[in-house]
This record gives sequence, C-alpha cells and structure tokens, in this order.
Amino acid sequence: MRLGRLIVAIGCFALSGLEASAGEKGDALFNGKDVKGWTIRGGEKKAGKSKWSVVDDLSLDAKNPGRFQSKAGTGVLLNGDDGRGVDLLSEMKHGDCELYVEFNVAKGSNSGIYFHGQYEVQILDSFGKAAKDLKYGDCGGIYNHSAPRVNASKPPGEWQTFHVVFQAPRFDDKGKKTANAKFLKVTLNDVVVQENVEVKGPTNAALGGAERATGPLMLQGDHGPVAFRALRITHKK
Repeated sequence: MRLGRLIVAIGCFALSGLEASAGEKGDALFNGKDVKGWTIRGGEKKAGKSKWSVVDDLSLDAKNPGRFQSKAGTGVLLNGDDGRGVDLLSEMKHGDCELYVEFNVAKGSNSGIYFHGQYEVQILDSFGKAAKDLKYGDCGGIYNHSAPRVNASKPPGEWQTFHVVFQAPRFDDKGKKTANAKFLKVTLNDVVVQENVEVKGPTNAALGGAERATGPLMLQGDHGPVAFRALRITHKK
C-alpha cells in the first residue's frame, strides 16, 4: 500500500472511531423498546392522536418514497405511516448539554428537535439543494434564525446524524433573562453547519410560555414521516 493510501485509510478509520464514540457518550433517552421516558404534547387530550411506535430498521416505500416501510420490533422510534401525529416530549429536563441523535426522513418530509421545547434544529429532506439556496428551514438550520452554512444532507431514507452543543439561556436570581440561548455547534453528518448562533426567543410551533433555565427535548411528529434512534444526551455543568 502506498503511503498516501495508508494515510487516507488511517484517517477514515479514526473518523469512524470518533463517530462511534460520539454516539456512545451520555445518557440514553430512548431505550429502543418503548416510549418510556417520553410524553405526548398536549397530554391525555392528544394521546389518541399519537402515532409514535417502536419498529425494526426501516426503508423507504418503493412505490411511495414519502412513506416508510417498517414492522414492529426494536431499535427505531417512528412517528407513524404518514407522520401526521403529535409531538413527543422528554420527561427529562436539560440545561446546557450535548445531544447526539441519528434520524431518518422520508422524501419531502419535515421534522425538528426542540431544545427546552423552544429552540429548534430543523430536520428536512434538503438533499441536493444548492448551498446558495439554503434557508433556516433547511436541514441543520436553526429555525427562524440561521441557515446551515453548507448542505450536508444525505438522501431521504438514509440514516443521518446530529451532534449539537447547546447553551441554555441565563437568568439572574430574580428570574430576569441575562443571556439568550445559544447553539455553540451543530454538526450534521460530521460537517459543522452552525457555530455560536444566538437565539433571541422561541421558534415557531414551540411549546410556548416563559423561557427557563431548563426544559424538555421535543421531537416534532406532525409534519411528515421521521424516525429516530441512538438519542443520547450529556448534561453540562
């Protein structure tokens, strides 16, 4: 093997090792078996509209790539066949944190991860879109605030990764906000797409209410088919 090829091979091996370790860090938010530790947005009034279930690994429907084919099993959290259900909230509350998650969107689908239930990192089928045309609503965008700097999206039906470093808003001892929430870094599929993005307030479709020092994660489940796995969080002091 030539030296150049050896260096490339070592680099690829190291990168895959880093990705694996990132996915192993922190506390698991999804046990792979059921939705224990999560609640439906809207509580009992909306429970009947939930389409979240746990399935085996899935694939795009060959006849309708806007949907997934799946079967009941373990390992993957899916928001139903048409993705027109309700949002899912973690019982866990977080402040400053790092989140690692793997996600999969169907063709044309739309979702998001809301930190504190308020500040959204967008999930969208943005594959193939030119960098100059990216908006804050594209995959990796901070909704209402910042477009991703590059398009790192994979094709619909492929598993993708987010690694997000989030800084919660700050408050004084009287409850007055002294600093806005900030996304210190958002990495999509091993590509940095956001750095040091300050968010002045909640995203559209957020939980609403007053901003706080801690809050739940929210997985958007009413804008199209999306699946999640390997959700892990590291709390920062």
